[in-house]
Amino acid sequence: MKTMIVAVMALLGPFSNAVLADEGTASGWAEKRAIAETDSAEGRFVTPASKLDDSAVRKTLSRVIPGQTPDLVEESAYKGLFEVVYGSDIFYLSADGRYLFQGDMVDLTTQDNLTEARRTQGRHKLMQTVALDTKIRFIPENGKPLHVVDVFTDVDCFYCQKLHHEMADYLREGIEIRYLAFPRAGVGSHSYEKIISVWCADDQLDEMTLAKNKQQPEKRACENPVQEHMALARKIGVSGTPALVFEDGSLLPGYVPAVQLKKMLDEKKAE
Repeated sequence: MKTMIVAVMALLGPFSNAVLADEGTASGWAEKRAIAETDSAEGRFVTPASKLDDSAVRKTLSRVIPGQTPDLVEESAYKGLFEVVYGSDIFYLSADGRYLFQGDMVDLTTQDNLTEARRTQGRHKLMQTVALDTKIRFIPENGKPLHVVDVFTDVDCFYCQKLHHEMADYLREGIEIRYLAFPRAGVGSHSYEKIISVWCADDQLDEMTLAKNKQQPEKRACENPVQEHMALARKIGVSGTPALVFEDGSLLPGYVPAVQLKKMLDEKKAE
């Protein structure tokens, strides 16, 4: 998200009065938020009764982000401010296309983070673009998981290793773990080469366990999804590992013990 906003600002040119707020996410990676406060006296924070013209907003977008079509341009809950969505990247533009706002919009009456809700939808959509057979799956013994969690992992990450060492606990709780590759050191690094060796192994599960036990897998090369997974991770806002993505698109960074994760997933399913 930050990369896209910086790129937009660099291209703004005559739109020099654009306002850029500090980035905020519900995931905890950035604490600062742009919060839209309710102003009932003036009636400004409302659900729009009629659709505003978005032509000025779309004209600005075609100029500052050429060649990319937004997934959504829609009037936000705050009258006169448009929500612009590119995958899981979200920002806001004034109706005249002049002012750009970055940050989370929170309804203080309901305590709902409206931006994170939309961001979650975007993540969910992007996660559906990854073929199931490109993931390394650890499935409960009965073959009927209660929950499925996608985990972006790095074989050399301490908490990724800790999570993997407790795999039996997750499976016992009925949680299927689906690994996607995200070697944090980047393409060409030692971790990158190791994780490719894991994905290219005949027995990916055993090789993943070997690598997570700080052993060196046999060097292998094959057609693999590692760079595809890395690109996806960046698109949905992953910056560290492990990063857990729930079935609805919610993103949770970091290691979570199996019992606690099961409780969280049960509560989410009950919502």
